Amino acid sequence: MVVKTSSWKMIMHTLMLGVMVVSMCLLASCGRKQKHQHASAGSEAATITLTGAGATIPYPLYSKWFDMYKETNPGVNINYQSIGSGGGIQQLKAGTVDFGASDAPLSDVDLKGMPAPVIQIPMTAGAVVLAYNLPNVPTGLKLSPDVIADIFLGTISKWNDPRLLALNAGAALRNLGITIAHRAEGSGTTNIVTGYLSAISPIWATKVGTGKSVNWPVGIGGKGNEGVAGVLKQTPGAFGYVELAYAQQNALHIASIRNKAGEFITPDVASTTAAADAALEMMKKDNRTPIVNSTSKEAYPICGFTYILIYKEQSDEIKGTTVVNFLWWAIHDGLQYCEPLFYAPLPDGVISLNETLLNSITSKGKPLHTATPQ
Repeated sequence: MVVKTSSWKMIMHTLMLGVMVVSMCLLASCGRKQKHQHASAGSEAATITLTGAGATIPYPLYSKWFDMYKETNPGVNINYQSIGSGGGIQQLKAGTVDFGASDAPLSDVDLKGMPAPVIQIPMTAGAVVLAYNLPNVPTGLKLSPDVIADIFLGTISKWNDPRLLALNAGAALRNLGITIAHRAEGSGTTNIVTGYLSAISPIWATKVGTGKSVNWPVGIGGKGNEGVAGVLKQTPGAFGYVELAYAQQNALHIASIRNKAGEFITPDVASTTAAADAALEMMKKDNRTPIVNSTSKEAYPICGFTYILIYKEQSDEIKGTTVVNFLWWAIHDGLQYCEPLFYAPLPDGVISLNETLLNSITSKGKPLHTATPQ
């Protein structure tokens, strides 16, 4: 077949146009792919991930804070392990987290054992409740300090003990053994409870003492507030301690306690706030001041502050700044989330103390945050 010259030129022209179009499409696709890759890389670079670990008492509140903070700071991810105060302190000491959390502040001896100076910031106050599993007494159980101490010591081992009956006239307290549920690991919650027991009972103070981990005279251990709550729910006759939010979430029966002023107080946000307010002047001298066994007439007697622990000098300026900015937000904007989750918002005086502490945190000697106190 003979192809005319003009027809041949048209065929070649069409083929060349096709090749150019395909090439342009491939280039455009490649460009879009590269652009997408660059955008992804930029997005990853803008994301900062912080890690923390420790206290279980504030975990419900901290989880809420992390979620709400991310809404206005989408480039910040905060991962937190609720492993107990002892574990949080150890991880901070080992340098595997950006911040630790503890319901028991570090003592002077503890601070000397850390590799660098540590700032301890009280974030909120929480109540530790005495919960029990007695189907016939869902509400209204009353306890006095001496009875509480003897239950934990094992001296009172039955629910129908005469001293319990005297405090709870008309309650259906049966001949049922008391099973103590306590924390199995080092815990700031345990530190608060044993601090209270030491304050009300010379025998407990001498025999057992105060600490994140103690040799319990009786009982079985549960891992975290969650574990103790589980033991309480599954064991008829059980008696133990958990943070107020966990008790509410698990619908546990909660006892009211006669405080130092002689009033029977049910744990709630108001009675926890009363204990925190009463300790303000002492906290100005040392923010580690315990608030158990308060003299305030309205105060619930077993509560304490929970702390974030952070090194005063930050090796990573960007991460350090991010942590400080989050903590500043938490003690201001974040306080609105405390009460709905059964935590006591910080008193104004404690907020002021915290602002000074946060402004003292540095990287290479330079303050990471210098905002004017609100």
